[in-house]
Amino acid sequence: MTAAADRTVRTPSRWRRADRAAGGLALDLGLYAASAAFAAVTAATSTLPPHRAWGTVAAYGYLLAAVVVAVALAARRRDASSALAGLPARWAVAGLAWVTATMLPLVQQGVQRVAGRTDRAQEEVVVVEHAGNRLVETGTPYLGHDAIAALPADERLLGYTPYQPGMALFGLPRAVADGWWTDARVWFAVATALVLALAVRALRTDAPTDPTGRADRGALVLRGVQAATVLPICALTLATGGDDLPVLALCLLALALAAVDRPGRAGLAVGLAGALKLFAWPVALVLIAWAATRRSTGRLAAGALGVPALALLPALLVDRDALVENVLRFPLGHGLVTSPAQSPFPGQLIATALPAGRVVAAALLVAVGVGIAVRLLRRPPRTAAATALVCGYGLLAAILLMPSTRFGYLLYPVALLVWAPALTRPEPATYAPLTGGLRRSAGAGRQARRTPEV
Repeated sequence: MTAAADRTVRTPSRWRRADRAAGGLALDLGLYAASAAFAAVTAATSTLPPHRAWGTVAAYGYLLAAVVVAVALAARRRDASSALAGLPARWAVAGLAWVTATMLPLVQQGVQRVAGRTDRAQEEVVVVEHAGNRLVETGTPYLGHDAIAALPADERLLGYTPYQPGMALFGLPRAVADGWWTDARVWFAVATALVLALAVRALRTDAPTDPTGRADRGALVLRGVQAATVLPICALTLATGGDDLPVLALCLLALALAAVDRPGRAGLAVGLAGALKLFAWPVALVLIAWAATRRSTGRLAAGALGVPALALLPALLVDRDALVENVLRFPLGHGLVTSPAQSPFPGQLIATALPAGRVVAAALLVAVGVGIAVRLLRRPPRTAAATALVCGYGLLAAILLMPSTRFGYLLYPVALLVWAPALTRPEPATYAPLTGGLRRSAGAGRQARRTPEV
């Protein structure tokens, strides 16, 4: 992805026209109404108790947000300059939707869980809290092969911690006290909110100076935040499990920092994400390719690779075999139990339906990875927006082709692709690698690219 991808981000499209209809309120109304319908269907049909509990509460939260937007639309028809139809009001409605559709059901399930309802959290919450407790007691969040084998057969799945060591930090509060506020999901939510606030702040400091451009950037940032918080794929995940949301938020922060030319800080942000979960590592590699076009590979790679390495070091020193068993063998299907991540995407269907299906699915996944790597080497992304597109489409392909995957993982590509338009900015002048002369960036026009400036 190069200048062509950047122009794709900037060019008005059907999506952009729909996004701007009625000042963004039309799409807001559709989003909240569709989310309310999804939550209601989830409450009525889901076979997972935490999901049903979420849908029962979230449906009303989304419906309330939809009603507020409908009122704002009516006010806008009477007076286009009505405060109810402005961007601050839309931010307020998004906050209301997040509180009522995410935080309220999350806290409710946390309270019910402390009161004895064991069906009010997905397995990953328990796994992270156990990891935090083991980190305090043994210095590593992982159980070794023999320790997992000694568990009863129905408990071995929860004995695995298929995350990077940093994820155990979210389980530390439960190791100290037993209350709704020590639920790992609460701290996932707190971290997500704080990190997204930093991302929004970074983009606002780089907002265009003209009022129209500033308003457009603000609307795009709002849409990106909605994709990472309000959409049911994120709200449901955070309220019932939630370990992916801090990882996603840190990746979005890294891209926002890249958009404002802060490669060192971007590296630290994506490095922190990589210290939590492997899903951030592909994003780190694409960001390193972007940094190479800025001659800042070292600054970004120091954080992007150094932070995960530092997080792995204590666990490696305490029990190397336990680390390998949890972080490598189990995700690759060589653990004592099989991962329950079996959503019917193409990779999983190929793995189960064809002879040697897992080999075929793995080969397709590797082929996609090699294709992306070649593309990055030949034509690395030159803007943060193009970087977000490469990450989004690349992760989408990987999720669809992985033999073991979850529907909820789609929150990564969805949020990254919606976040991309908010990252666009005027390109600064750059130095031509061959002539040393100063020239404009790829988006500044073909003639300017050919002719060095004096």
